[in-house]
Amino acid sequence: MDHFAEPYRIKVVEPINLISREEREKRIREAHFNIFNLKSQDVFVDLLTDSGTSAMSDNQWAGMMLGDEAYAQCRNYQHFEETLRDVFGFKYFIPVHQGRVAENLLFSTILKPGDYVINNTHFDTTRANTMHKGGIPIDLICKEARDPHAKFPFKGNMDVAKLEDFIREKGAGKIPACFMTLTNNSCGGQPVSMENIKAVSAVLKRFEIPFYFDCARFAENAYFIKTREKGYENKSVKDITREMFSYADGALMSAKKDGLVNMGGFLAVNDGELEQKITNLMILIEGFRTYGGLAGRDLEAIARGIYEALDERYLEFRTKQVAFLGEELIKRGVPIIEPTGGHAVFINAGEFLPHIDKGAFPGQSLVVALYREGGIRCCEIGSIMFETKDANTGTSEYAPYELVRLAVPRRVYTNAHLMHVALCMEKICSYKEKLVGFEFVYEAQYLRHFTMKLREKAAVGAKV
Repeated sequence: MDHFAEPYRIKVVEPINLISREEREKRIREAHFNIFNLKSQDVFVDLLTDSGTSAMSDNQWAGMMLGDEAYAQCRNYQHFEETLRDVFGFKYFIPVHQGRVAENLLFSTILKPGDYVINNTHFDTTRANTMHKGGIPIDLICKEARDPHAKFPFKGNMDVAKLEDFIREKGAGKIPACFMTLTNNSCGGQPVSMENIKAVSAVLKRFEIPFYFDCARFAENAYFIKTREKGYENKSVKDITREMFSYADGALMSAKKDGLVNMGGFLAVNDGELEQKITNLMILIEGFRTYGGLAGRDLEAIARGIYEALDERYLEFRTKQVAFLGEELIKRGVPIIEPTGGHAVFINAGEFLPHIDKGAFPGQSLVVALYREGGIRCCEIGSIMFETKDANTGTSEYAPYELVRLAVPRRVYTNAHLMHVALCMEKICSYKEKLVGFEFVYEAQYLRHFTMKLREKAAVGAKV
């Protein structure tokens, strides 16, 4: 990869500390091997998520000082609404404090028990919110995404033929919405092409099914369209974004990703009657229409961050930094989902640790190993997160791939930090056969990975 440098300079620093291996061993056991239970001061490089972990700019912090904390119709909401309308083009924008609230508000309004919600691939909270309301999540990812080593540039695409077949089989009346996750987080942060967006939109319009984007990483997706899809190389990321959203009826966004903020999001729709129903529910559970659980200063930071995320110099560095980590892992014989996506590198833990069965969660084994080896916190995206069980037989259906996500926070870590991750993986490669699986001590009905307690299935062997 050609030399590349950050398109910013560091103004404020936060000390981090690599505690000793003995301390790390104690901390992970105290956490019941659940990485979410680790205290942040006990983590050296935190790749758990790119959500809410971005470094805000001087411009955003300056905007925070202009917070208008009026309860209703604050000035910052007006700027927030103007920005979102300029970038995304929808009629109505409802602020929320994070993306899963937007999911809850929308599904509580449109979903009936037994309805189907289609997606290229549901992520964890979208799937859980669908099921919590009695809906049935359906994933219709393209066939290219099933090969982790295929270099297909848009592995986030939906299978359009399967979409149409599913609608004809179940009936449009049982499908209140179809979603497209941009970029497609669960299958490796892979982008969706404009061609696929248009094709899905055309099918849904024919059947009169509303089309929504889960657009937490919209700018990264637009940048991949610019760099990978013929005919878009000379268009700006902002123009590509406007075209993408012109094919949809609404959107949900956690602005904690491509909004470059630590808290906030929105729900966007064009349907005025639906907007009113959602507003009435939001006032009941989240806050008034023009603040949605956020302070005025948070709305201002989002308004400024959305524009910063469209900066093509920033996006070039962002995608190159993630690709750099992926290349360093491949050099060391670590299998990953290829090509790298926009926000994370996904290690194929099932391929890396073939001696650990799916039911013993090889992804979690690697997650724990990375913390033990280098104080690195990351996340399993496999059968712990996505296992389903037959209600009658109790038979498990495991995730198609056992992955570990190394999510890179925006504007936070240097390449030296990422090299630390690669070197730790190199060490783990030398003793990976000694790693063991895990089993549950406690699990919740929904989103069990956040609160689970685990134990190792066998004692760790010789010291490594």
